[in-house]
Amino acid sequence: MAAFAAHTSAATSHYSPAGTAILLRSRRRAYPIRVSCLAASAVDKTVVIGLAADSGCGKSTFMRRLTSVLGGGAEPPRGGNPDSNTLVGDAATVICLDDYHSLDRAGRKARGVTALDPRANDFDLMYEQVSAIKEGRAVDKPVYNHVTGLLDPPERIAPPKILVIEGLHPMYDERVRDLLDFSIYLDISDEVKFAWKIQRDMAERGHSLESIKASIEARKPDFDAYIDPQKQYADAVIEVLPTQLIPDDDDGEVLRVRLIMKEGVKRFSPVYLFDEGSTISWIPCGRKLSCSYPGIKFSYGFGTYFCHEVSVLEMDGQFDKLDELIYVESHLSNLSTKFYGEVTQQMLTHADFPGSNNGSGLFQTIVGLKIRDLYEQVVAERAVMTSDAVRL
Repeated sequence: MAAFAAHTSAATSHYSPAGTAILLRSRRRAYPIRVSCLAASAVDKTVVIGLAADSGCGKSTFMRRLTSVLGGGAEPPRGGNPDSNTLVGDAATVICLDDYHSLDRAGRKARGVTALDPRANDFDLMYEQVSAIKEGRAVDKPVYNHVTGLLDPPERIAPPKILVIEGLHPMYDERVRDLLDFSIYLDISDEVKFAWKIQRDMAERGHSLESIKASIEARKPDFDAYIDPQKQYADAVIEVLPTQLIPDDDDGEVLRVRLIMKEGVKRFSPVYLFDEGSTISWIPCGRKLSCSYPGIKFSYGFGTYFCHEVSVLEMDGQFDKLDELIYVESHLSNLSTKFYGEVTQQMLTHADFPGSNNGSGLFQTIVGLKIRDLYEQVVAERAVMTSDAVRL
C-alpha cells in the first residue's frame, strides 16, 4: 500500500468561553456535582474514553461492541428515566453528550442554530461533570429527551471503572479533551453517509430523495466547522469509504474501511499485518477464505495524518463466511486478545450487528480490545503505585 496521504488541514474553530457563559450559568446551578463522602483513591479513578462522530454514523453499534468486549451488557439506569440516553454495564458507563445541549429543540429553532453548533451545548457543565466522574465523584447529569426534544430532570451517574462519552463534541473543548485517556473518531465519507441515509430514510421513514439531500446539505456547514476537525485529535480513526474493488460503485453496500492508528500513544500499540513497519498489500481469497465478487483486499502501511505519524490497516470488501475471519486474525499482531480467535468470537457473537461482514465491524472490535487492554494497563500501574506508597 502506498504511504498514507498526509492531511494538512487544521481545525478552524476553537472553544470560546465568552460565547457560551450566559447560556450556561443557570444550568450549572440546576445540575450540581454531588461529592461523595470519601474521595476515590488513585486506584479507583475512572478511565475516560471519547468517541466522536456525526449522527447516524454507527456510534450506537460501536458502543454495543465495546461493552461486550469489556464484559456484560449495557442497559439504561434501573428505575430511572425510560428515555435516558445512558447505558450502564458491569465495567463501563456510556453517556451521550446530547445530554449537554443547553438549548432544547424549540430553543435551537428559535435561535437558528443546530445541535452541532457549540452555542447549543454546555461545555462548562460537560467539563465539570466529566472531571468529577474521573476523580471518583457522582454527578447529577442532565437528560436530553430525543422523543420530546426537551431537557428532562437530571439523573445520578456514579463513577464507573470506564466512562465513555460519545457524541458530536467529545474532543471539541480542550478542557474535556485533556481528560480523555483514549479517543476515537468515526469518519464516514460523504458518499457512504449519503447512501446510508437514503437506505434508511427512504425505506424506513418514507422520506423523499430531495428532502434527504436538503437535510444533509443543511447540516454540512456546521459539521465541517465543528465536528469533522475533531479527528485531528483522535488516537484512532475508523474511516469508512466507498470500495475501490467495484468501478463507480455508489450504493454503499461494499465498503473500504481504514483503521488509522496514531503512533506514540501511551498504552496503545498499533495493530499490524504480517510485518510491523512494512508496506503490505494482501488478497487472502482462495483455499482458506471464501470470497465472492468483488473479493477482499487488505493493506497495511504508514504515513502521516494531521502531522502525526500513523500506522494504517485497511480492508476493502466483505466476508462471505464470518467464521473464516480466524484466518485473517491469525495474520494480525498487537490485537490485545486474551486467547486465539477472540476477535472472530466477538464478531460471530454479534453477527447481526451492522458492519459485521466488513472492516467497520472488524476494526470496531479491535479498538474495543485495545481499550480493554489500556484499562488493564492503567489498573496495573496504579496498583504498583499504591503498593510502593504503602511500603514507603
